[in-house]
Amino acid sequence: MIRNCTDVDIAAIEAIINEAAQVYRGVIPTDCWHEPYMPQSDLMAEVAAGVAFWGWEDVGTLVGVMGLQKVRDATLIRHAYVRPAYQGRGIGGALLATLAGQISGPLLVGTWAAAEWAIRFYARHGFRQVSVLEKERLLQTYWSVPLRQQESSVVLVR
Repeated sequence: MIRNCTDVDIAAIEAIINEAAQVYRGVIPTDCWHEPYMPQSDLMAEVAAGVAFWGWEDVGTLVGVMGLQKVRDATLIRHAYVRPAYQGRGIGGALLATLAGQISGPLLVGTWAAAEWAIRFYARHGFRQVSVLEKERLLQTYWSVPLRQQESSVVLVR
């Protein structure tokens, strides 16, 4: 079941992100890896900045999350994660389809360039990777991420 997440879900969202993000360890640049990957204070800052999370609930337990953030004339997919034990069941695709169905205008997602599995996931769902010049423009226009992360990222659009 897909539902809106609330403040009550913050601890579960944090746990899902940090558990699923372990796949990045040793893949993304080491200076971009943090433990935990997303501390609760960073998660709360994202929510305060307008990221609204939706979640997939399985028998009363949140097992996948995906955020939407409206920035200017576009909507960003933010922090899309599914607990590893639940991956491969279509949860991420269902969350993406549900959220994408709610927006009009450009839908953008940024991910690590080394996360080939994430890039393939978004490509399967109708996203296309933009050029390096367009990526730089989009990251500077719609995101607030450090320069090092910008250098190590890609942007996809639908």
